Amino acid sequence: MAAHVESGTMPGLVTLVSRRGEVHVDAIGVGAIGGDPVRRDSIFRITSMTKPITAVAAMILVEECKLRLDDPVDRLLPELADRRVLRRLAGPLDDTEPARRPISVRDLLTFRLGLGMVLGPPDVYPIQKAVSELQIVGFGPPDPSTPHGPDEWIRRLGTLPLMHQPGEIWMYNTGSYVLGVLIARASGQPLEAFLRERIFEPLGMKDTGFSVPAAQLDRPVDAYWPDAETGAPVLYDAAGDSRWSRPPAFPDGAAGLVSAVDDYLAFGLMMLNKGKHGSERILSRHSIEAMTTDQLTPVQKAASAFAGLWEGHGWGFGVAVVKRRGGVAASPGRYGWDGGFGTSWSTDPAEDLVAILMTQRVAFRPWSATYLDFWTSVYQAIDD
Repeated sequence: MAAHVESGTMPGLVTLVSRRGEVHVDAIGVGAIGGDPVRRDSIFRITSMTKPITAVAAMILVEECKLRLDDPVDRLLPELADRRVLRRLAGPLDDTEPARRPISVRDLLTFRLGLGMVLGPPDVYPIQKAVSELQIVGFGPPDPSTPHGPDEWIRRLGTLPLMHQPGEIWMYNTGSYVLGVLIARASGQPLEAFLRERIFEPLGMKDTGFSVPAAQLDRPVDAYWPDAETGAPVLYDAAGDSRWSRPPAFPDGAAGLVSAVDDYLAFGLMMLNKGKHGSERILSRHSIEAMTTDQLTPVQKAASAFAGLWEGHGWGFGVAVVKRRGGVAASPGRYGWDGGFGTSWSTDPAEDLVAILMTQRVAFRPWSATYLDFWTSVYQAIDD
């Protein structure tokens, strides 16, 4: 992995592999270009690695019967009742038909609520222009600075028609944002308070949250975008004045968390241990098994804008699941997810393994050589 730092692709990275109780960690490079070395306890913006945590929080409430997977969300989210649906994705916002059924909790967990990311220019899709004008997060780069609190955010979302009928198609991202609002209302607590009480504190995840405390601002790494022409890292979010240096108006259940590698290891090990961490039980074995089972039909996958993702993969509740052995690292039953700022996690029950990659440069599967080389290296290292 050092080659990716030496080439200038990544300023720094932290890798962790845990197998059968043995943990190996490397911290390579710097936390900021021209700055101090990256450390094992450096704090990273984990962006979409937030989604599995949000899904676990929702399943805690399902187990407590405060939510039910196939119940409509209307009771707690009346803003999303009586939905209208676009007749054509590229059509005008008033060309709609009634939703055939309400949105369910399951729809949020599996990204089948009928709203999500659209790959295309706003002048082709009026729905995208409307999302931008409403300042609704969930359709663009991770950014916790949206000015709207959860109630106003869901009210604004409720003014939009759905892009597709509920349950019809997998659409990325927005389900986790809505799920965060639902969790807060079902639990009677702000999202971060619920996550801290029910997940972070029991797992010892002391460095995970929606912002970094002022006393810890020496620990986050800088975040970088690639230059459009050269690919070289360009500063996006500096640690000292980070967008994540203050509590957000909208706690982002899809991509808002920061964390450190050992914190996320605790989460990954809890998943590996079927919901337990030491003497603490976060979820039942049955909930973990449901979360890590492919919930999508072939038709739903084929209709997805991310159709290439499904070559050998499925989607459970907040995690992708490997379905077949199509390469060195394609271990059937392995599950996890990645973050758009260059982070990645998987738990592999068959190998008794948890592995985590933390970088600070935007990168996406399956095109990132850093991701690909990390996962190949993890699996080629297994010798038994």
